[in-house]
Amino acid sequence: MDPSSYKTLRFLIETEIPHSRLNDLLNFIQYRYVIPLHSRFINTRRALLDGKETLTFTLFESEGPWYVDVEIIAGNPVEIKMTFETATPLWLISRLRESLLLTIQRFEDEIRKTTFYFVWVPDRNGISMRASGRRELLKCIFTGNMLLFFIIFLALSYGVFFVLIEILRMPVMYFPLTLVIVQLIMMMFSHKIVEQMGDYPITEQSPHVHILQCNFSRLEFNNVLKNYPKKTLLEIKKRIYDRTFRINKPLVGDVIKDVFYEYGIEANPENMIIKSINVYRIVKEAAERFRIRLPKITLSNIGVPNAAATGLSPRFGLILITSDLLIQLDEEEILSVICHELSHIKRRDPVALFILSSTEYLFRIYFFWHLIYFFGIFYLFLALGLIYFIAKFFESRADLDSAIAIGKPQILADALRKIGHKRIQVERILNNRVVGWLGWNPHPPISFRVERLERIRNLNEIRHPFLRSIKDCVNGLLESLL
Repeated sequence: MDPSSYKTLRFLIETEIPHSRLNDLLNFIQYRYVIPLHSRFINTRRALLDGKETLTFTLFESEGPWYVDVEIIAGNPVEIKMTFETATPLWLISRLRESLLLTIQRFEDEIRKTTFYFVWVPDRNGISMRASGRRELLKCIFTGNMLLFFIIFLALSYGVFFVLIEILRMPVMYFPLTLVIVQLIMMMFSHKIVEQMGDYPITEQSPHVHILQCNFSRLEFNNVLKNYPKKTLLEIKKRIYDRTFRINKPLVGDVIKDVFYEYGIEANPENMIIKSINVYRIVKEAAERFRIRLPKITLSNIGVPNAAATGLSPRFGLILITSDLLIQLDEEEILSVICHELSHIKRRDPVALFILSSTEYLFRIYFFWHLIYFFGIFYLFLALGLIYFIAKFFESRADLDSAIAIGKPQILADALRKIGHKRIQVERILNNRVVGWLGWNPHPPISFRVERLERIRNLNEIRHPFLRSIKDCVNGLLESLL
């Protein structure tokens, strides 16, 4: 065997898996991924190498035939090594890498079901920062539940209509224009509105987000839920805070264990993960890369991994980050997501989409009303579908802007995989993205976004990100139709 004819690829995957569950991770990969596909995987072995649990197997791809030797070393981060012939196609390596990452994400989903999460944002004096939150509304925003927003919009429209027409006696013909003006005013203050939805303001005085993940067995977790109401869990959180941040001491496992024990709960430090992320520094670095003013930052403590940007311009910009995003991603991946959001602020994408949607609405009411009369709901589906398809251009450009700012497209691709791993698996199984392209969602299919980023070989060739994004989205739609 000629060593020069073989290549080795090593990569690390940051996880939220406690040390005590790493062996369970290898079991999950072996029994949920490798064994079910026994016709493709051979030479499966478990071993203890340098004191670390290791799973090895070989992928056999009959099309080549090609062989890929895989070694997975349990740790945090998880280390994966692939050895393969130089003639092995990159698509095969990429597909295998993605499958392993998605399998690890599935295991992390299982871990989350029996994990308690506590989040603190103290300032430099140890005082916990807190703002009033609107979590359910944010969950709807981040999970794409557009029905709620249509209901809110309809309620707002009827309310404004009643006030202007029935009370103030405004001529009906002026109502649509007035409604657009009201929406414009709301957009001008969108950064203030979204800021009130967050739980914690992130500032130079309170830059760090501290996260405790405490995992239990399913039986222990259910017992805690049964015997300890939410109020008691909040007391435990406050007690941990009083024994650490309030007196300027670090968050450590022994202190956490003692506090849980005071309430009659056995908590093993090996089942805990403690993270401290300087969110202010990450957003500041992203703003410097885009050469824009640092936006306001707010954190929402909800179980949806995402971020959002709003504001008419960088001067009035605000970025909202969820705690689950900080839990699931490493710092480079967080930076890539923040860069994506800051691209929207720098490019003033919210303004562009507002102008687009408002123009369509006004033309529909004042000039195209006969189309509504003849085509009814079909016109609305066509018009709104077109607007959302154009919105995908902006999202695709933000992906490119982030990749250019970071210099590594793979980082954002991995972040998107972690954020949207469930959706990617659905798209892979159905092998059809038409709904994703034509649906009322401003984002392109997430598997398309990942593949597009991974196909980039030279960022310097991307001279016009928006034109490139239009071309890629149109091609993506056409490919899904074939």
